[in-house]
Amino acid sequence: MARTSKIAVLVTSTVAVLALAACSSSGGKQTADAASAPASAGGAPTMTVAFITHAAPGDTFWDLVRKGAEAAAAKSNIELQYQSDPDGANQSNLVQSAIDKKVDGIAVTLAKPDAMKANVEKAVKGGVPVVALNGGIDSWKAMGVLGYFGQDEKIAGEAAGERLKADGAKKTLCVIQEQGHVGLEARCDGAKATFPDTEKIYVTGTDMPSVQAAITSKLQQDSSIDRVLTLGAPIAMTAVKSVKDASSSAKVVTFDTNKELVTAIKDGQVEWAVDQQPYLQGYLAVDSLWLYKNNGNTIGGGQATLTGPAFIDKTNVAAVESFAAKGTR
Repeated sequence: MARTSKIAVLVTSTVAVLALAACSSSGGKQTADAASAPASAGGAPTMTVAFITHAAPGDTFWDLVRKGAEAAAAKSNIELQYQSDPDGANQSNLVQSAIDKKVDGIAVTLAKPDAMKANVEKAVKGGVPVVALNGGIDSWKAMGVLGYFGQDEKIAGEAAGERLKADGAKKTLCVIQEQGHVGLEARCDGAKATFPDTEKIYVTGTDMPSVQAAITSKLQQDSSIDRVLTLGAPIAMTAVKSVKDASSSAKVVTFDTNKELVTAIKDGQVEWAVDQQPYLQGYLAVDSLWLYKNNGNTIGGGQATLTGPAFIDKTNVAAVESFAAKGTR
């Protein structure tokens, strides 16, 4: 089976799983503190799941992941303990804390696998079921993790590069907002593999004024850049401002979405976005732990369950607009 066909089959399968589940969504702003999803009616929680990500404060992408996790938790009366820290060592310590609390399962991102390895393996060896999502597609199996839910970032990057080529782009600036993040590097590397005239720039994603200044400066220095490829929706919206500040004709394209980004595609401020379906990642990660505990099920047959990539542009943005308005796409 061709690689692209395999992606389509896997994405269709995961969407089918989600469609079969009756779920509800609850809001809640992402913080670095633990938070419990509202339990559905039915008495005591069926299990406790620690949901541990590398989310940085203010990154709206993680609101979507969290909403999916909370919907799955509410459906199955799971107590969800959400925590996040962008620092690899600190995130690893959160895994140790979950072990100490004797949770029934752990869902974790592995964006910095070297920092996470020891405590993830400790959880697995201690009999705690662990699933991975969003980051660490090349690392989860070696740690003994049950399954992985996300997109192959290199494949997604290659798809973005092919799209840039088809769009007639000449030179692309790929903006990495977090150094050391294996998934972000893979996106830019994948784009460069299929669109060679791609240059990286590193910015600090938690400091938007500096991000705006850095992109503006680069565009002013190099007028040949006609595409700015960002790796997150908030960075994309900042890049739109940078293009204006630099009086550049460059177009903005991005990975990942949020409500504002979907509107920007509709209005023509952003050309397109690569969607990895973050809500689905959170939902499937939590649901898979419930299925494992209650029926011994695993998902993926030893392979990653891919939730992307898919493109959102003006031709199909209307189809996701209503979901984005609810904060789930």
